[in-house]
Amino acid sequence: MIYCGVDWAESHHDVALVNDAGDLLAKRRILDNAEGYQVLMDLLAEYGDSPSNPIPVSIETSRGLLVALLNQGGRQVYAINPMAAARYRDRHGVSRKKSDPGDALVLANILRTDRHMHRPIPADSPQVRAVAVLARAQQDAQWNRQQMSNQVRSLLREYYPAALDAFATWTNPLCRPEAREILRVAPTPAKGARLTRAQLCAALRRAGRQRGIEAEAERIKAVLRGTYAHQPPEVEVAMGHQLLGLLRQLDAACTAADDLAEEAESAFREHPDSRVLLSFPGIGAQLGARILAELGDDRSRFANARSLKAYAGSAPITRASGKKHHVGRRMVKNDRLNHAGYLWSFAALTASEGANAHYRARRERGDWHAAGLRHLFNRMIGQLYHCLQTGEVFEEHRAFPSSLRDAA
Repeated sequence: MIYCGVDWAESHHDVALVNDAGDLLAKRRILDNAEGYQVLMDLLAEYGDSPSNPIPVSIETSRGLLVALLNQGGRQVYAINPMAAARYRDRHGVSRKKSDPGDALVLANILRTDRHMHRPIPADSPQVRAVAVLARAQQDAQWNRQQMSNQVRSLLREYYPAALDAFATWTNPLCRPEAREILRVAPTPAKGARLTRAQLCAALRRAGRQRGIEAEAERIKAVLRGTYAHQPPEVEVAMGHQLLGLLRQLDAACTAADDLAEEAESAFREHPDSRVLLSFPGIGAQLGARILAELGDDRSRFANARSLKAYAGSAPITRASGKKHHVGRRMVKNDRLNHAGYLWSFAALTASEGANAHYRARRERGDWHAAGLRHLFNRMIGQLYHCLQTGEVFEEHRAFPSSLRDAA
């Protein structure tokens, strides 16, 4: 067997090849371009690489053009955690020396000695990889939108509390187009107090509101004309200009989040696994896209349901040494999948009688709210693993048979 290690960088990559005895067969530095990738493929072919017997490769990342090129043709590419690679480096020398060619050699030796301890990058289809790109981008855009909304709220608290009180009855108010349109029309408290009902109605209609416009405009006008503390006029004007700049950024963030949500949902519904995911209570198109993005469609990725639960962070972890024995929640996990699991289990409480009964049983046993949801997620993701492996859809009476009898 020949093993290859690649220490990647932004402009170049170092490559090392070793055999079963640990002898260094070749080392090369390639550029991060098409010519460099061809040099790497020629080097692998020189040492026996073929479609029927590809040389396995280890690298400290799972993304990028180089990884996509290596992952073609059934080749096994192992993404080694940089922290694990640093620990392996100490096995080869105690002087704490470090170099890029040396790291490539360490990565190659990781496969030579402990290949069975690492799992290759899953062979997901291009369709599910496209869903992953869109779902993660939409989640990042949603986080960015909330961050911009928090900045606008913090600024309004400093000089324009009337606006916050006017929008307090709305859910996530500053991300709504009605609030942003009114703030554009009246970015300062002085302008807000001079707004008429007709101007407020026109702003609400421009934002897309269709019902209850007159009553809502009257309510907002009364709040904006209330008694509040004020900054000096010059400071209010300056803060108004700052608000308009933040609103432009918030508009872009809201538009990006909404557009990416539509694209992610559309790509998710075209995938065959969407039928199984959407059959589970609490999973919609957007949440299903996030879960599918992290699970993939490579059925051999997880050896069993227990492995998937550990990957999702829902399974507890045991730390035992001597007389000490502690069972707690898992800290090393896929954070995106764990976050989606929290939303999934919370939504399932109202969508499934069995899930609700299971959660209430855990609370009666002493679990806190988050622990109860995590336990429910642990059970339901195991059911999801079974359904994806067999192609079956979720059935309430089979998923929670005892819980349904107790609820009845």
